[in-house]
Amino acid sequence: MKTKNAHQISTGALLDGPRIPDAPRSIQKGSSLADLLGSKAIECLAHNLTLVHPSFDDDSFRRTALRGLAPLGIIQRGHHLARVLRAHLPTTYEDAVSVLIRSLPPSNEQTQDLGLGVFFYLPHVSFVAAYGLDADGNGGRDPFEVSMTAQYELTQRFSAEFSMRPFLIQQPSRTLARLQEWTRDSNPHVRRLCSEGARPRLPWAMRIPAFIKDPRPVLPILEALKDDQSLYVRRSVANHVGDIAKDHPELAFEMCERWLSGATSERKWLIRHAVRHPAKKGVKIALRLRERAQ
Repeated sequence: MKTKNAHQISTGALLDGPRIPDAPRSIQKGSSLADLLGSKAIECLAHNLTLVHPSFDDDSFRRTALRGLAPLGIIQRGHHLARVLRAHLPTTYEDAVSVLIRSLPPSNEQTQDLGLGVFFYLPHVSFVAAYGLDADGNGGRDPFEVSMTAQYELTQRFSAEFSMRPFLIQQPSRTLARLQEWTRDSNPHVRRLCSEGARPRLPWAMRIPAFIKDPRPVLPILEALKDDQSLYVRRSVANHVGDIAKDHPELAFEMCERWLSGATSERKWLIRHAVRHPAKKGVKIALRLRERAQ
């Protein structure tokens, strides 16, 4: 992982532009992921928001953001900062999220070596997850489209896989339809979100009980992405199939079996990766699939 992304600007440079804090390539001894959302990140958040929303009370934001922050883990800090943002941004969600998105530094172009600096955007996705379905907080207007636009932008900088979960749980048909559209997007970060955001057992994120019970509604997305030109996307599809195999092994193995027909070397890799865990446990069909996908 690179210490800085192409869009990453250190806290001491280009003071007139948006920035995110410097971050190490990996967690260093004596530090934790939570440190990525500390005082420097709060300082950058306040700076970026003031650039696009001059009435933003950055002093109050910083004081409130730091209050009670120390004992929190990385995910808890993202939630905490989202709540503080809600209290300091415009009252209507649509106006608030517009300010938040306009404050973003440029998107990532690469799909590898993104580094730990991208965790700066965890409060942003936490904000959309917490408030992006609440019509009452948006003047009675449905905030779905605004939230989808926000996640489209955020996933090109970090990932909207965490914020997409509440939408798939509360409005599955509507959200799946949008993700199906996005499987054809030109941006690999957006295409990856379609698979990663819908994984039933995504690590660190809330599970999607309906998809654990019945993953079939998501299968058209995986079909659309199984031969994606980007390994970044195909790896997500493989991990998604691996999730399905934990609860519905027959379905996952049948899909991999079908995908073997006319499979390219890239698709064969995906199949091997998808069934690696049951194969390690000695599941015979998984072992056969891996052998046939050589």
